[in-house]
Amino acid sequence: MTATAAQPVQPATSLTGFPPVIDASTRFLILGSFPGVASLSAQQYYGHPRNQFWALLSAVLDDDLVGLSYADRLACLRSHRIGLWDVIAGCERIGSLDSAIRNAQANQFDLLRQHCPQLVRVCFNGKTSGKFAPQFAAAGYDTLVLPSSSPANAQTTFTQKLQLWRGIIA
Repeated sequence: MTATAAQPVQPATSLTGFPPVIDASTRFLILGSFPGVASLSAQQYYGHPRNQFWALLSAVLDDDLVGLSYADRLACLRSHRIGLWDVIAGCERIGSLDSAIRNAQANQFDLLRQHCPQLVRVCFNGKTSGKFAPQFAAAGYDTLVLPSSSPANAQTTFTQKLQLWRGIIA
């Protein structure tokens, strides 16, 4: 039996998420968990090219978000009164999987009443962010937990996801 060299353990990196994309006219808010490596690198919500987020919203809104620049995507969401944010403000994580998140700090959701007085529905992109749904329901918001748009959620088809995602603005 030969001894093998132990693989060095990569330390988790301390990460900070993105500011919210909201304004006073926001009626619908989509909350993700925390940006993945590709999104952090691109400095864009849902920046991974295989993430279905922008394609799903394109179908929901009947507006081609995929073909737009990132700034124009956000402007289009605002025109539909949709905001974006994440439930986690900062954390430690290696890679992009939610299961690798450690030492998470939640965002300051109490700011929503002040900054989004017309907010009525909070939607959660996946199960990790969906853990916050009861907190928002208790605060009086309509909530909807959606199947994750992540490429890691391959067991649910685009069509199956879209059926539920249409509930964002229904």
